[in-house]
Amino acid sequence: MTDTPLPSESPLTGNVLFYSQPEPITIEAHGDLGVNATDNPYAFIAQSHLVPLTVTEFAPAALSYPVIFLGDTKQPVAVMGLGEGQNLFIDAAGALRGDCYIPAYARRYPFVFANDQEQNRMILCIDRAAPFVAKGGEVPLFVNGEPSDYVNAAMEFCNNFEGERQRTESFVALLNELDLFDTREAVFTPRDEQGNPGQPQKLAEYQAVSEDKLKALSPEKLAELRDNGALGQIYAHLPSLLGWDGLIALAVQRSNAPAGNA
Repeated sequence: MTDTPLPSESPLTGNVLFYSQPEPITIEAHGDLGVNATDNPYAFIAQSHLVPLTVTEFAPAALSYPVIFLGDTKQPVAVMGLGEGQNLFIDAAGALRGDCYIPAYARRYPFVFANDQEQNRMILCIDRAAPFVAKGGEVPLFVNGEPSDYVNAAMEFCNNFEGERQRTESFVALLNELDLFDTREAVFTPRDEQGNPGQPQKLAEYQAVSEDKLKALSPEKLAELRDNGALGQIYAHLPSLLGWDGLIALAVQRSNAPAGNA
């Protein structure tokens, strides 16, 4: 498998969240492009309430968001809002809160690997639609006909991310094998001005590790999970689920804010 930013003669496969125009980086197509500095580099996630995570990010992400599993693949994600089109950690100007963890999935943007199945390799791509990618940009993609240090650093980051992605798939497969997942619901009970509870509202349905199933494992299996690091990641995931209350508080705060500050 090659991981050099070379042109591809065969089709690339896969659609990637947040990337609207990914293109394999080549000197012919992108030799005059660069990336400009921007005050709000994460504005592109403002309309998403979910951002994918890798397993080694569970602990730092859990300090900011609920970490849950979604879909048939049980993709781990950070929950950044209570519904589609709402990210409670991005303000109206596109600025990310300075006290929250930034998932690697977002930090690698505008770069991403695409799968070239015919040649069995990963190709480094850039989202040509990213607003801070422009002709004559401050940080060039190529210098003297070769990938710049910036592109090489992006290559290394994406390479590491791919390794973490594969590690995450193995982690989820292990939890599936042990039948540790349960379906859960996040529920909000509103209260009136007198503090009386109203009708409970379901915010989300998702997969999470079952503490009861975890406790039922044999001592030998628990020791195995401890030794391979999976138990530590599970223990980071579980307390993160308390973060739903924090999301609700942020949503209430935003709804009560003046329109110009929302």
